[in-house]
Amino acid sequence: MAGLQVLDAEQAKVVESVCDAIVPGSARVKPAVYIDALLAQVDEGTRAFALESFAAVAGGEVGTPAFFYVRALAIEAFYSDFVAPGVDATGAWEEIDFNTPLAMRLAKDWSYMGIS
Repeated sequence: MAGLQVLDAEQAKVVESVCDAIVPGSARVKPAVYIDALLAQVDEGTRAFALESFAAVAGGEVGTPAFFYVRALAIEAFYSDFVAPGVDATGAWEEIDFNTPLAMRLAKDWSYMGIS
């Protein structure tokens, strides 16, 4: 994946597969781009914990603090209605029919996270 700030290609694949296992269908929006942007904004210790957690969950670990941390990131990456730039996919809000008048007026801009 081009434009990643923290994740290398292999780590991005792990993040995508773990996110898709936790939130089926989420890989289509490229949650690794969102999670990479989050990890670029945190301290080294938090970043290392996140990367170790994704690796542990990819290895089958469940029911641990690492799993619950990764699960929260996967859910946030999808249900925030993120779709990576250049990806032709619908976001979560359309899938779950979240179309309140206020939600429909929101202009989603991820540039504050370094995503453009």
